[in-house]
Amino acid sequence: MMMKTKMKRAILLAVSIAAANSAWALEPASFNLGPFAATPTLTLTHSYDDNFRANNDAESSSISQIEPGISLSAESNKSRYILSYSFVHDYFHSKSSLNNTDHFVAASADWEFDVRNRLNAYYDFAKTEDVADTNVPGVNDRFSNHNLGAGYVFGAPSARMNLEFGADHARKRTDNNVNFDKERNTDSIKGIFYYRVAPKTQLLTEVRRAEFDYRSNSALDSHNMTYLAGVRWEATAFTTGTAKIGRVKKDFKDSSKADKSSSSWEVNAIWQPLTYSTFNLGLNRGIDEGDDGADSIKTTRTSLDWTHNWSSFISTKVDLSHTDKDYDSINRSDTIKSAGFGVTYDLRRWMDITLGYQYTDKSSSLASESYDRNIYKLQLNVAL
Repeated sequence: MMMKTKMKRAILLAVSIAAANSAWALEPASFNLGPFAATPTLTLTHSYDDNFRANNDAESSSISQIEPGISLSAESNKSRYILSYSFVHDYFHSKSSLNNTDHFVAASADWEFDVRNRLNAYYDFAKTEDVADTNVPGVNDRFSNHNLGAGYVFGAPSARMNLEFGADHARKRTDNNVNFDKERNTDSIKGIFYYRVAPKTQLLTEVRRAEFDYRSNSALDSHNMTYLAGVRWEATAFTTGTAKIGRVKKDFKDSSKADKSSSSWEVNAIWQPLTYSTFNLGLNRGIDEGDDGADSIKTTRTSLDWTHNWSSFISTKVDLSHTDKDYDSINRSDTIKSAGFGVTYDLRRWMDITLGYQYTDKSSSLASESYDRNIYKLQLNVAL
C-alpha cells in the first residue's frame, strides 16, 4: 500500500529518502553541495484503496502521492553527519478535503573517538496527518513528533566485552482540536552489556526504563521497566540476528490503576541463503501505551518478508504479518493479519517501477472495530 509514511530514522538517514513501503532497487547518486554530498530522490505513487479510513465503513478512493526528498551528508575517517528532509503529499481523487501533506526532518552525527569509544546523536521531527483509524470518526489525526537522543558504545568491536548506553526524549503534540489525551513526553534510558562467547556470537543483558508523562491525561502517567537477556550473532556470512527474552512491567502513578506485567521478547533475524534472496523475521511482544479507552495494550507481533532478485532488473517482495492486541481495562482484543506482494522492475540505474498489492484483515471482539482492506499501487522511484 501507499500507506501513510511514518518517521523511521533508519530510512531517513540513509543515503536516499524513501517511503516506508518503498522497495528501493535503484542506486541514488549524489552531487557536491559545498562540503556536503547531496542526494535527491523522488517517489510517485498512484493507488486504489478500498478502505482508506481503516474501519467498517469502507470508504474507497484512488490516491496519488508525491514524495520528494533530499539528504545531505559529510564524513571523515572519524565522523559522519547527515541531514535529511522529505515531504509526502496525498491527493484523494474522491474527496479533495482529505488532501494532506506530511513533513519529515532527521539529523544525525556519529563520532569514533578511538577504537573503544563511539558516540552518536540524532534528532527527528515528523508533522503528519492520518486518515486511517482515526480517534474521532471522520476527523483526521494530526500530530507533531519530536525525538532527540544519543547513544554511546564502549569497547572495541572485537573485544570480549562491550557496553552500550542510550538516552532519548520524545514529545508528541496534537495539531488540531482532538487527541489532547494523547499528548505526552517520553523519557527513556537503556543499558546493554555484551559478552563475546565466539568470534561472531555475543551474549547480552539489557535494561530499559521509559517514563510517560501525559500533559492532560495524567491518570495514564506511568513508567515501564524492561529486562531482557539474549544473544547477538553472525553465525555465517548468510545469517545474522538478535534474540532477546525477558519481562516488562508498567507501573502507574495513579494508585487506582492496576500495574501490568508481561513476558517480553524481541527477535530480528536475517537469512540470506543466496546472494540474491533474503528473508527477514521479526518477533515482538511488549506493553504499548493505551488507546480507545484502554490503559495499556499488550501487543504480540510476528512478521516475515522475502525479497528475491530474479534477474539484474526484476525483483519481488512478499511480506506477511500477524498482530494480537489485548486491551487492558476494557473488554477488547484484536487480531490483525496482513499480506503483501510487490514486483519491481529496474528501468535504469536511477529509476525503477513497482507494482504492488496489500491486504489487511482486522478481527476484533468489538464488531464495530473489524474490517478488511485492499490496496493496489503503482509506484515510480527516481534518483540522479
